[in-house]
Amino acid sequence: MREQQVIRTVGATVAMASIAAAALLSAGSARAGELYVKGGFPGVMLGWAQPLNSYFGLRIDAATLGNVNERRTEDGIVYDATLKGDRTALLADWFVFGGSFRFTGGITASKYSLDLLANGAGGRITVGNTSYTTTASDRFNVKIKLPSSMPYVGLGWGHQSNSGLRFSFDIGAKLGKASLSYALSGPWTSSVSQADIDAELSELREGVGKIKLLPQLTLGLGYSF
Repeated sequence: MREQQVIRTVGATVAMASIAAAALLSAGSARAGELYVKGGFPGVMLGWAQPLNSYFGLRIDAATLGNVNERRTEDGIVYDATLKGDRTALLADWFVFGGSFRFTGGITASKYSLDLLANGAGGRITVGNTSYTTTASDRFNVKIKLPSSMPYVGLGWGHQSNSGLRFSFDIGAKLGKASLSYALSGPWTSSVSQADIDAELSELREGVGKIKLLPQLTLGLGYSF
């Protein structure tokens, strides 16, 4: 299943890059393209913008959040949390008034996941409605994952066709419902009841598992050739 998801993500990325390349080439050299970098959420971004005319343009960019680690408590369990995020996007800009303000829509090939790892460490962990005594080998791992392909909608300023140094701003969101899975390991596997696991997962779904969108807020600097 994991291999199929990787293949789908790679396939979507390649397809998006092919479409973008064809569209950008068809735009011709009449209007200058822009190479840009951005920072914010979802991380560091590198991209290319190609205006088609005064009102429309195309963009392709890639962003990475890297790995973000922190310790957090969810429903009474202390987890070591790791957030991973990478995405490639094919975007269309509509400059409504022929100026710098625009609406943006597109599709992203994404890999966003949140891993929550609870280590027993010889203490007690409450799963569902039961407190379990654990060993240092006991683990409770929950993975929250967004779809590998998500639509993007947003608005912003910048990437118009003027030449020279350009500034840009984006605010928007990628839309997709998070999925949740778990893995249990260690000696306590035989003692933890499925009912408690189901209850714990249900609580997580009511919390971080309710994610249905991933926001974007970025500032950018580019140069139009």
